[in-house]
Amino acid sequence: MNPLTKLASYFSLLLGTTITITSNHWAMAWTGLEINTLAIIPLISKLHHPRAIEATVKYFLTQAAASTLILFSSTINAWMCGQWGLTQMSTPTACILLTTGIAMKLGLVPFHFWFPEVLQGSSLTTALLLSTVMKLPPITLLYLTSNTMNHTLLTTMALLSIALGGWAGLNQTQLRKILAFSSISHLGWMVIIIMYNPKLTLLTFYLYSIMTSTVFMSLNTTKTMKLSMMLSSWTKTPSLNAALMLTLLSLAGLPPLTGFLPKWLITQELIKQEMTPMATIIIMLSLLSLFFYLRLAYHSTITLPPNTTNHMKLWHTHKSTNTKTGILTSMSLLLLPLSPLILAAT
Repeated sequence: MNPLTKLASYFSLLLGTTITITSNHWAMAWTGLEINTLAIIPLISKLHHPRAIEATVKYFLTQAAASTLILFSSTINAWMCGQWGLTQMSTPTACILLTTGIAMKLGLVPFHFWFPEVLQGSSLTTALLLSTVMKLPPITLLYLTSNTMNHTLLTTMALLSIALGGWAGLNQTQLRKILAFSSISHLGWMVIIIMYNPKLTLLTFYLYSIMTSTVFMSLNTTKTMKLSMMLSSWTKTPSLNAALMLTLLSLAGLPPLTGFLPKWLITQELIKQEMTPMATIIIMLSLLSLFFYLRLAYHSTITLPPNTTNHMKLWHTHKSTNTKTGILTSMSLLLLPLSPLILAAT
């Protein structure tokens, strides 16, 4: 890709995200979402492969439909109430349409079908942007309008996302699809708590972004795309693969790693809200995700696969790991001691 085109795309992503998260008017928020959509399309299609073109078309159609629903819901609300403010949604029909539009933007169940396919057709760097940066504007809109959303619909989609994100990831061998279903499962955790403690949703999103960025950057360093390649990638950078194993366990939410913090706080908040059965259900459903995280962690350890055929080892390289990867890895593993400070802030 032309460097100027890449620079323009990244700048447009930053501009669109900034417009959406700082706007108070639905028209400006919609404009930021559209700028984001148009900016990411060249990055998805830059591989010039039929799979990438297919992913681009799927992404564009889905995001265009979601943006249309969001604009339609805000127009209905303005027509009925005369208000264009983000926090002034009061018409039930508009609230349901808005919930559906944001769910399509995020990839919540049952509007999740586009997300694994788009990630599979993208490069690892673009998949990282789709999993983190592109989720920030819809999460912000969800944060600002959470008190007017249809709570029953949100809770149902959150539970289905946690369940399907774990179930559908069990039989996958492509790492980008596994991380896509991981994202769907984590989005369920974020959405289920947003009605009771929106700050916890933002905290979960920030920590998820850190851990996912670490995983994608580590995979990009070793050029690992699928599970069979992960079996032998440890010969390239053994230390990075060992850190990747711990990061995957953190993403699974195992203590004493950083990923345990949001799940612990969300479970605690649900129990405070006298929703102990709901907390029990989502904890049990998260065991499905734990299985494929453990499988990935096992494959990334310094072990050879148990087979009798001659196994091709990759050349050990002395390429230094990116400093950003090292910093993100440390944050993905060691932020749990900050939990008292975070609890005081929330």
